[in-house]
Amino acid sequence: MAGIRDRTPLWVQTRCGLEPRTLAALTVVLLVAAGLAGGYFWMGRPEPVRAPELVRAAPATVAPEGRAGSEPEPEARQEVGSPATPPVPPPAPPVPLASSGTKVVVDVGGKVRRPGVLTLPAGSRVEDALRAAGGVRSGADLTGVNRARVLSDGEQVLVGVPGAQTGGPGPGSGGSAGGAGGGGAPGAPVSLNTATVEQLDTLPGVGPVLAQHIVDHRTEHGGFRSVSELREVSGIGERRFADLEPLVRP
Repeated sequence: MAGIRDRTPLWVQTRCGLEPRTLAALTVVLLVAAGLAGGYFWMGRPEPVRAPELVRAAPATVAPEGRAGSEPEPEARQEVGSPATPPVPPPAPPVPLASSGTKVVVDVGGKVRRPGVLTLPAGSRVEDALRAAGGVRSGADLTGVNRARVLSDGEQVLVGVPGAQTGGPGPGSGGSAGGAGGGGAPGAPVSLNTATVEQLDTLPGVGPVLAQHIVDHRTEHGGFRSVSELREVSGIGERRFADLEPLVRP
């Protein structure tokens, strides 16, 4: 350190008045700073950059002349080799049972909860008429009543009425649910439980008004259980009953 001080100009020594230790420390700091500056400039020097190599495109594969164009595409093979699938036709619309607005009028009587004349859609069955009349009363005998039969306009449906036959007419024919008319064979007694107003009108002394009273009484009371109940109909006295008794049956 003494040698460094001796080599330092006198004006520096006089001007700074540095101690030997201070001067040595300052010298070390300057040397370290010079070394860091040199390293920084060395690392920041420009370096040559090597250009990347060009990648050559692979040569296109040329199909052999004998097979070029011989293999069609999968879609083309499917179109040429197999016939086209025919389109599936849409399902046919359901055919309605009857045209809208068509009705049938039937007379439901006997052992039902609400007997009377009912208007039902065309194509209705006996079961629909019984349901519209409130259902069958408890204990009513449905043996022989074809509840699946299609109703016809103007017919009568009787349930559990004594003397009513249960044959089951086809569509378009009149009669009751059992299929029996009121008159039966010529000369046979007229059934009070199945005869229509027109059939009762043919009896002696019975006009259209009295025939309607008989039908109304039958509907209201669930049918005739005996011929003697005919006396309860309004308009039938003892004399008229005596004339009708041999000509009718329950």
